[in-house]
Amino acid sequence: MKKDGIAVVKVGGSTWDSRDAALDDLVSLQREGYPLVVVHGGGSLISRWLEIHSVGSKFVGGLRVTDEEALPVAVAVLAGLVNKELVAGINAQGGRAVGLSGADGGLIRARRRPELGFVGDVEGINADLLRSLLEDGYMPVVAPIGINVEGESLPSQLLNINADTVAGEIALALAADSLVFLTDVPGILDAQGQVMGRLSAQTAQSLTEAGTIAGGMLPKVEACLRAAASDTTALIVDGRQAHSLQAALKGEIAGTKVG
Repeated sequence: MKKDGIAVVKVGGSTWDSRDAALDDLVSLQREGYPLVVVHGGGSLISRWLEIHSVGSKFVGGLRVTDEEALPVAVAVLAGLVNKELVAGINAQGGRAVGLSGADGGLIRARRRPELGFVGDVEGINADLLRSLLEDGYMPVVAPIGINVEGESLPSQLLNINADTVAGEIALALAADSLVFLTDVPGILDAQGQVMGRLSAQTAQSLTEAGTIAGGMLPKVEACLRAAASDTTALIVDGRQAHSLQAALKGEIAGTKVG
């Protein structure tokens, strides 16, 4: 990665137990002058809090169905608990982070998918807001909650959006140099269970049709392919490993390059 190029980093809920290592890398890279935008998930915590409130979890194509009962929990966990813990952790280590949801400054505009409840597809990103924060030396930390823009009946309706998709769309909007997904696997695995160093669009389609790429990995791969088509280096790496983010951005780590 070029040092003056923007990197969008997706920190998954599946790597939450390893977040201290990720925070170390984020702060170190910011100190070195790398402009970073962080997008986080929090699916496991949402499921845990839904269970506490006796609300079930259902997924379709790797996306969480979010009904009227689940939406307040998703917003509270993502825009509240997870976002603020990450921001506090980064700042406590000497970083300069600002927490945002897609509702702040109209950052993420989305169109509701009624078949999934209050779930949205990204329609637009306020890239100027993110650039302004980056230029002032801050690291935006983004929770994947957006604002519905379809029609006038729900002009301020919050929507839950897949964090992988948000990371990919932010990378596109910023023409980012790199998009890195920190996951709980060493990379994309082939049919024999071996890590693939490179995943082309054609191979991704074949593995998806065969069911090898499925569930929560689907939106990651789709986001990577969209970003890679616009000359962004898209990587899926093991976020449980110490300094995996630093190594990924400096081309020193095994994982999967997509596109």
